Amino acid sequence: IVGGHEAPEGAWSWVVSLQTLRGGFRFIHLCGGVLLGHRAVLTAGHCVTGRRNPCSWRAVLGLHNLYRHGPQTAKRRIRRILVHSEFSSDTFENDLALFELNSAVPFGLHIQPICLPPAPLLPLLENSSHCYISGWGRTREKGKISAVLKEARVEILPPSLCNSSEGYGGLMDDNVLCAGAWAGGTDTCQGDSGGPLVCHHPDRFYLLGIASFGVGCGRPHYPGIYVRLSQYRTWI
Repeated sequence: IVGGHEAPEGAWSWVVSLQTLRGGFRFIHLCGGVLLGHRAVLTAGHCVTGRRNPCSWRAVLGLHNLYRHGPQTAKRRIRRILVHSEFSSDTFENDLALFELNSAVPFGLHIQPICLPPAPLLPLLENSSHCYISGWGRTREKGKISAVLKEARVEILPPSLCNSSEGYGGLMDDNVLCAGAWAGGTDTCQGDSGGPLVCHHPDRFYLLGIASFGVGCGRPHYPGIYVRLSQYRTWI
């Protein structure tokens, strides 16, 4: 996360670290994910490009510091990985994958699923400025990943702005949202992919998007692009 700060411990209890086996013996953080149920983690399709074997992955939940697992931390191996059948690794269209965990995780203070918003709230939430991103990704465009979970407040920006000639120039379609700050400075970065874009409404957070791609990290006029989950309810 660029332009954010360390999240309070346990703040984003649905955020998952998806880690891949490196050199056959240790796991390294590769992408974020979001807990949807006792055994379901949603992430970005591009996270598993060239890594579709479930045996090379694990999910770590209830985590704050990547290198310090506490009593509230749960680790699960992966039973199967379902990538959206129309995901394109060239254009990042339909950039979604679901990880089915080997066994259920118990919900508690540090591990909770996130809700998808009911349809009537969508027009409000998809134009919200009360949204947050979180992850262990890079804190600068060419920087290192963060040991601790970071968070940043963002707003969902109008597609007409993000898609203007100053910005993505028509690259966005109806299946994505663009969020961050038009002036730059607050964004997801490498290692945050697959993580949640959540927005707050009266008393709870709802999942609106999954971090997908961008041009650099935190650059002016290139806010982060997120999979617009309201278009994928049936698939999920």
